[in-house]
Amino acid sequence: MEAPLPTVDLATLTSQLRALRDEALPRIAAAPNLAALDDLDLHYLGRKGGALSGLMRGIGSLPVEDRPRVGLVVNDVREAVESALAGARAGAGAAALAARLAAEAVDVTAPARAIPRGTLHPIVETIERISQIFGQFGFVTYEGPEVETDLTNFQMLNIPPDHPARDLWDTMYVDLEGALLRTHTSPGQIRVMQAERPPIRALLPGRCFRYEAIDASHASEFFQVEGLMVDEGTNLADLKGQLVEFAHAMFGEGTTTRFRPGYYPFTEPSVAFDIGCLVCGGSGCPACGRTGWMTILGAGMVHPVVLRHGGIDPERYQGFAFGMGVERIAMLRHGITDIRVFLDNDLRFLEQFR
Repeated sequence: MEAPLPTVDLATLTSQLRALRDEALPRIAAAPNLAALDDLDLHYLGRKGGALSGLMRGIGSLPVEDRPRVGLVVNDVREAVESALAGARAGAGAAALAARLAAEAVDVTAPARAIPRGTLHPIVETIERISQIFGQFGFVTYEGPEVETDLTNFQMLNIPPDHPARDLWDTMYVDLEGALLRTHTSPGQIRVMQAERPPIRALLPGRCFRYEAIDASHASEFFQVEGLMVDEGTNLADLKGQLVEFAHAMFGEGTTTRFRPGYYPFTEPSVAFDIGCLVCGGSGCPACGRTGWMTILGAGMVHPVVLRHGGIDPERYQGFAFGMGVERIAMLRHGITDIRVFLDNDLRFLEQFR
């Protein structure tokens, strides 16, 4: 059952309406934010439970001739309150926007935030450093294919099919036609000599593959940098001088080095070039095989047979060549004791080289 309409006269209702207006306007002006204005809007102008709606219920008890006069007052009060709310909302919105803009202000003159950047893998960085050092000696960097033939990988390097030295390379063959994954970067010597005329100073970095046991100092997939110099009057002293200068540039002045006899079918004479182990200081560790020395490359004077296969007259020109292990050089530079970490893709290891 609905509540009975309130009984009021014209003067009383008009006075109440104007009192509501006089009460609402100051409160609206003092509202601190948009949420408070929404509350006041609901309190005074809400269709259900609003103060103005409550007073308007008394209009039904007035004489018919008084109702239009009260309606005018109601409209005036409603318009005044709505106008005050609109103005207050505009001001509050402007203040909120100003505060937000101030909080989110960007100083366009300030330096930009640093963007996180990746770094070169230690193997790639070491190859670049090797190329930079030999580039100062006039060496030019070339690239060769990772898949070679038996002819270029062995035969043209003075290693015929029945040569016992083939046992030194555990070869991964691709097919029965003689295609194979190169076991060293030395085939690049043939390709450069066939493409260029002396004087030649070439550097050939690349990935190599051998089927062998993996341990702290050996891997089945590894990187080498091949070096080749061919000119008139080139000799073993030139080779030694270049390599000693390289060792000092790469590892610092005072780095101990040694030449010792070696054997490679494509060089004669052949030598091994050793660095005093920088990981253990010469006391012996897994990285150097407990010897205190780490062999970083094999080298020698280019064999006359190899020069002929490259289209160069060995009676006029001589040359030297070397092939260095990139991983071993990186191990010496960074104090790493296990070659296997280079291909593990362990971010904990790689993040050290930022």
